[in-house]
Amino acid sequence: MPELPELEIIREVLTRRIVGRQIAAVTVSPKGGPIVIRNFINLKFEDTLAGKRVISVGRRGKFILLHLEPDRLILAINPKLTGRLQLTHPGAKKAGPVHVTLHFSDPEEELRYVDQKKMGQIYLTQDLALIPMFDKLGPEALEITREAFRRRLHSYRGEIKGILTRGSFVAGIGNAYADEILWSARIHPYRKRPSLEDHEIDRLYDALREVLMQAIDEVRTRMGDEIHRKPREFFAVHRKDGEKCPRCATRISVVTANQRITNFCRSCQPGGLFRGM
Repeated sequence: MPELPELEIIREVLTRRIVGRQIAAVTVSPKGGPIVIRNFINLKFEDTLAGKRVISVGRRGKFILLHLEPDRLILAINPKLTGRLQLTHPGAKKAGPVHVTLHFSDPEEELRYVDQKKMGQIYLTQDLALIPMFDKLGPEALEITREAFRRRLHSYRGEIKGILTRGSFVAGIGNAYADEILWSARIHPYRKRPSLEDHEIDRLYDALREVLMQAIDEVRTRMGDEIHRKPREFFAVHRKDGEKCPRCATRISVVTANQRITNFCRSCQPGGLFRGM
């Protein structure tokens, strides 16, 4: 799942490459398109978008937002687990099954929505509040203050990793970066929030900011303009089960539950019940 660092670089690239450009045409795959598209405009998706100009590209949580004129339309893209965007020339190899393509001219380029399992959604709307749960998103993870972080965290009582990945708490953090943040903060992912002491909450806030900001720099360098890529080779623990912890050389543990993989170091992140390596 693309998370805040990847999506922030995608926003940067699209801002530089497609803002000010007109969508010449739109292609929708008959197999995948109807599954991923959510059209809140009472007009045909392809015809509505053709001729529109991209005036800005934004990001909110795990959504990429293409703002279009005329008509103040918004194309909100939520890639979820397997979705990707690919910006390339028409003859380039597809990064996966393509369900929606925005065609640009002068020069000819395509913005493709690729999704192996058709799990993501593309919303066409004039009102973001129509998108399920969009108006319930919490503050952006890199914009929340320390005081607001403490205050919002206090209202939760569950496991800390689950809280970090709730968009209603803070927006933009998913499974992978939650593992990285908690490793950096030396906090076990299954610790219950009430068990965290004040200094641990401060450490968690600092780790959140440091991990995400460093990741943005890493992704910018490693991804370049190939926005369909998901560079994560620099991760410390996520998907590194069985490898040595970069901090203490203990083998990284893994827990698979509720279709979610969690990685952590049981030496650096003590406490909590777990089963795994």
